[in-house]
Parts: sequence; structure tokens; C-alpha cells
Amino acid sequence: MSPRRRALLLAAAPTLAAPAQAADDDDRIHPGRSLRLPQDHGAHPGSRIEWWYATGWLGPLEAPTHGLQITFFRLRTGLAANVPGRFAPRQLLMAHAAVTDLVAQRHHHAQHLLRWSGDEALPHEHARRGDTALRLEQWWLRRDPASGHYSAAVAAPHSGLTLSLRLQPTQPLLLQGQAGHSRKGPREAEASHYYSQPQLQLQASLQAGGRRAQGSGRAWLDHEWSDQLLAPETQGWDWAGINLADGSALTAFALRRRGGGTPVWAGGSWRAAGQTQAQAFAPQQVQWQPLRHWRSPHTGALYPVHWALHTPAGRHELRALLDGQELAGPSGQAAGPVYWEGLAELLDAQGRRVGLGYLEMTGYAGVMVL
Repeated sequence: MSPRRRALLLAAAPTLAAPAQAADDDDRIHPGRSLRLPQDHGAHPGSRIEWWYATGWLGPLEAPTHGLQITFFRLRTGLAANVPGRFAPRQLLMAHAAVTDLVAQRHHHAQHLLRWSGDEALPHEHARRGDTALRLEQWWLRRDPASGHYSAAVAAPHSGLTLSLRLQPTQPLLLQGQAGHSRKGPREAEASHYYSQPQLQLQASLQAGGRRAQGSGRAWLDHEWSDQLLAPETQGWDWAGINLADGSALTAFALRRRGGGTPVWAGGSWRAAGQTQAQAFAPQQVQWQPLRHWRSPHTGALYPVHWALHTPAGRHELRALLDGQELAGPSGQAAGPVYWEGLAELLDAQGRRVGLGYLEMTGYAGVMVL
């Protein structure tokens, strides 16, 4: 997650064919499926949509200097299934990256998109099975099977954005939902397989807006795959993944209903420091209450940038560290959907900062379609 995500996919998404039987039965989404490692770190090309989503910050929790986000998407098109050849566009690969410079109060982002035949042997575009190995030319994310470390790079010269990341796990995988099967709606098909890796140690170097930075911090990584993520009555979603200072991890999301009213679905999890199992939240246990809004000068969308968040982990406030973290071009347009995604602080009932992480909000500039 997001119902992540986190996936923020493509204006072309409505033209996709309906999900068919997965090419590999192991890619099907169903309750009771056990996580298989390291294979499930890799791609599931028989599923319709999939993403790997890394976020984090540089600097201490009390005074971060930058927020970082990089997401790789894989989308099965349903096209050219019977067309031979390595150039048939059986899959789309897409990546988003963003840097929030809190010192300069600037937000920078870039994206990249490629058609892919599904041939894993291609050196410059692939999403490989077996373990995390994604590449879109000069953008890539991979996992070292020996150490479990992740490394990633982004080179977007036209946007003036470069990133180099190294992510080191410090905790076991966090399985979202019921043993990694995460419901996203009232119908059984509205679900994903979803795990998180919170509390990653982060080393990064970057250039954005002509400014360079490097340092260490904390990060979070999500991996999720699905055939049908959203219920048709969904407008968009609000999601947060927060690393707390004591080592615990909080996930919360709500899928908003078109026309308002009770959310279509909600959920999340809480894992206390030192624990291996997470507590999954039922839909009625999660409440998002907007406290303050910000209107985008580019799109006119009105985003809640300060929330009261009620979960079984307690009452918290979630507040953006920079209002202007919308992913849209200066004209208010983007190659994919317009959405807000940025670094936010988690405050306890006394107003003290107890964690940092990423807040994601979609469907405020129009209905989100996957």
C-alpha cells in the first residue's frame, strides 16, 4: 500500500483487458496462500498489477532534511498475448521518484515508462521472478540475495533528479492483512498479497533542483500484487506507513467512497518493537478525520494535509512536513494519475513527534482508476 500504491497507474489503465487466468497459478490472489521466499520478492507477471515502493528520510527523526520516494510498477496489459516476438507489449513498466527538500522547501519528482515483452533476459528492461530485480534503463531496484540489502538508482537528467539508495533490513518482514492476504474491499476479489519491510536503515545520495545531499536515515519498503485492487465505488484512498522512534511500525489506510459517506474499506496494522507478528486492523477500527487542507496551485485539488488518525494503536495526528508534495506537472498534468505523496510526522496525544513516514492521498483531483 498502499492499496498502494501504493498503484497510481496510468491514464491508459481503463483500456486494459479484464483479468484472465494467471500465466502461473502461483501468481493468483487467494486467501491462505503462504509467502514463498525469496521467490515472492520477485515479480508475479501473471497478476494484473504489482509494485515495489520505497520511502524514507535523511537526517535524525527530530530534524530530517529530505524525504525520498521511489516506486516501480509492473502492469499486465492483456494485449498481444498471442503475438510472438520480444517487442510485443505484454507488460508495462513504470517508475516514479520524488525528493522533498525540507531545507529549501521544494518538492521534485520524475517518472519513467517502458513497454516490456515479458522477456526477463532483456538487460535494460525487466521485472524478474525469483527475487527483486527491476530495471527501466537507468532506473533500477534490486535485492542482494546473500545480504538481503536493497539498492536502487534513478537517473532523470531532464528533471534534474538523481538518486542512489541502499536499504538494509533490521526487522523481519511484516505480513499485512491475514498472513499477507490484504482485503481492499467488500468483495473477495478486491484483495492483494502484500508485505512491508519497515525500519530499514537508509544510506542515500541525491541531486535535486541543483542541490546535492547525502546521508543516512530510515526507510520503509512495500511489495504488493493484485488482480483487482479497488471496488468500483471507490473514489481514491488515504494511506500511511510510519516508522516510529521506538522501533514499532504503523500502517493505516481508508478507501473513500464516491460521493462521500462511510469508507468502502479501511485497514492497516500495528507491530510493536521487538515483535515478529503484526496486529491487523478491522475496517471499523480505522478512522481518518481531516483537520487542515491545502489546495494545489497546479491542479486545484484540495488535499487534507493534517489528519486525526484513530486506530487500535491509539489516537494520533498525521501532519505533512511540506504541503506541496503533489505529483503533477506545472500545468497540472502528468503521464499517470495526479496524487499527493510526501513525508509526514506522526504526533501522539501530547503533540510530540513519535514517528516519520509517508502519507499518500489519491482521488482528490478526480476518480482514481486502476
